[in-house]
Amino acid sequence: MGLPKRKVSKSRRDKRRTGKRLTAPSISTCPDCGEPVLPHHVCSSCGSYKGRKVVKTKEDE
Repeated sequence: MGLPKRKVSKSRRDKRRTGKRLTAPSISTCPDCGEPVLPHHVCSSCGSYKGRKVVKTKEDE
């Protein structure tokens, strides 16, 4: 099993880890109710998607 001959510097180690950072999710607003919603997802508060009502919510019942 191979072992490193020299210590890996902090700079070299951090360069290797640059692609592993977390990114915040992009959030848009629902055009019907104005609540924050993830893109390409049904709005959980009003049940609309692309301006159409697609899911029944508790307010509808």
